[in-house]
Amino acid sequence: MRAGIIGTGSAVPKRVLTNADFEKMVDTSDEWIVTRTGIRERRIAEAGEATSDYATIACQRAIEAAGIGAEDIDQVICATVTPDMMFPSTASIIQDRLGAAHAGAFDLSAACSGFLYAVSVASALVEVGRAKYVVVVAADLLSRITDYTDRSTCVLFGDGAGAVVVGAVPEGRGFLAFDLGSDGSGGKFLYQPAGGSRIPASHESVEAKQHFLKMEGQETFKFAVRAMGASTEKVLEKSGLTRDDIDLLVPHQANIRIIDAAAKRFGVPSEKVAVTIHKYGNTSASSIPIALDEAVREGRVKAGDALIMVGFGGGLTWGAAAVRL
Repeated sequence: MRAGIIGTGSAVPKRVLTNADFEKMVDTSDEWIVTRTGIRERRIAEAGEATSDYATIACQRAIEAAGIGAEDIDQVICATVTPDMMFPSTASIIQDRLGAAHAGAFDLSAACSGFLYAVSVASALVEVGRAKYVVVVAADLLSRITDYTDRSTCVLFGDGAGAVVVGAVPEGRGFLAFDLGSDGSGGKFLYQPAGGSRIPASHESVEAKQHFLKMEGQETFKFAVRAMGASTEKVLEKSGLTRDDIDLLVPHQANIRIIDAAAKRFGVPSEKVAVTIHKYGNTSASSIPIALDEAVREGRVKAGDALIMVGFGGGLTWGAAAVRL
């Protein structure tokens, strides 16, 4: 049995935060942001909203696209680094709101690589017969852990959710290969210091802004270019695909220069690259499924097309997947 993607969905907040807005907040400019990142605006959740709110909507849209009911779902996997709370899992909250009464649910944490890790688990569950349908949703409200006084990071991130339904597909389609990896020695380059058992929440940790994400931009950039290229090479080799077989490259939306470097390395023309960073910024693990959903709904991909999804994130982690829709 081969597992594949049978439905996609996404959801983003209505509130738009533009580069012009940031010019009033920190010492930056629209030209500086666009030139270095490719970002023009991003979506920001309203006060009182949580990750599960957008994740649930994305899941509902994916389930509808798959043509199944919530009662058919066997497992809900949520990839997130901004859960509603430490526990219960955000996946359990989503499972209840979906009405997926027969489904198990758990969260998975691999930062921006989370979606790729989660769909690899989902495909395995389907292919060994442990589940018929698995909903995978990647969702983050990075605005909740972004320091809006730090101009080096605050312009990069946005909020959103993307989901897929994974189920059995006809022969010749589905997931062809995965490549997943981690280098924990690089965890110091992208992390959130406080809020866990190492540095529990306290007045001191809040005052020191240790609950905001921290990033070493140059080190992360160098790692991203190297990891995305190598992981794509490996997944092409494992799947038996060539560069010419790629109908759509769906990269993690972190920086337009990283995306352009990946496309250039594999000779993929711009019309075969899914790019949403200009309007959503970096939405962590949700960036790949959001870009995938938009490509599907815009008719940029069709049944039988070969896609490469590739990303990197805190951990440091990376991953790639080859899938034929």
